[in-house]
Amino acid sequence: MTRRKLTVAVTGLNNIDSPGPGIPVARALKESVEFDIRVIGLSYETLEPGIYMREFVDKTYQIPLPSAGTAILKERLAYIHEQENLDVIIPNFDAELHNFIKIQDVLKQQYGIATALPTMEQFEERHKSNLETFGKKYGVEVPKSRMIYSTAEIAAIGKEFGYPLVVKGKYYDASIASTPEQAAGYFHKISAKWGLPIILQQFVSGNEVNITAIGDGNGACLGAVPMRKLYITDKGKAWAGVSLEDETLIDIAHKVISLSKWKGGCELEFIKSKEGVYYLLEMNPRFPAWVYLAKGCGQNHPEYLVKIAIGEKADVQKDYQSGIMFIRFSQDMIVPMKDFETISTQGEF
Repeated sequence: MTRRKLTVAVTGLNNIDSPGPGIPVARALKESVEFDIRVIGLSYETLEPGIYMREFVDKTYQIPLPSAGTAILKERLAYIHEQENLDVIIPNFDAELHNFIKIQDVLKQQYGIATALPTMEQFEERHKSNLETFGKKYGVEVPKSRMIYSTAEIAAIGKEFGYPLVVKGKYYDASIASTPEQAAGYFHKISAKWGLPIILQQFVSGNEVNITAIGDGNGACLGAVPMRKLYITDKGKAWAGVSLEDETLIDIAHKVISLSKWKGGCELEFIKSKEGVYYLLEMNPRFPAWVYLAKGCGQNHPEYLVKIAIGEKADVQKDYQSGIMFIRFSQDMIVPMKDFETISTQGEF
């Protein structure tokens, strides 16, 4: 079968100890059975390893940090599109999604660049600070949580929730505090990196299980693969995991995506309590860094996203292999200094 040629841009090339989803997404796109995809990397830093991983990324352009706003981002993407004739963009960081969602209609109407992103309302309602309301709306159990702006609020919430409790940043990072003093320390550490508010969440004991899924925006969950972490880094990231046969978890994912009419990739993070209750901890609004496991299990979620982005029908995939592991590894890439100088000085490589 002749594969159709497409050019797809991806962000999230920081394939480090806390990896972004960009390289797993690019890798899955390169293995698409329907499309022959040229992958354009969009980087924020010149030392993101994905820039130099030429087997997955054909060319890379630097783009402005999310704090620069939408006008500068749109201008930069217009230039990249002029050079590469982009068909689809897949953003892979929480912090950048707000900008991409705001300009997704402009990208389509002015440049013909497709995306598969949630609406701003969908993006905001699953935010960590709104998770309790989200759980009630869609019939999912969630731990109690409070959004705070000052360490003075910790004492009262600590009495209500009990210890340990979880201290979370609005975008990333989570730490478990056993005392009010620890909670205050994590408050300062996380807020210095990601800003306010900070979320305090009730700690639920049990096994962590995650699921990567993708919705078509019309209520269909096109694919879902659950995973249990086998090895966790000191930053709480999965360094190894195994796919699970868990119909209950899949049913919950299908229900959330169906009722919310979610569009695009997502990751649902749960704790399965000792009583067998699934508590939703987070709904991340993009593919997880372990999304290539879904491809290894028989569901190529990035390929499905490209299909819905360009307006093609994608069938619901229910079959996947359980008992398939992923194991990350580190290696040293050898990169000529001139390659680093090129991306640093010219903004593209």
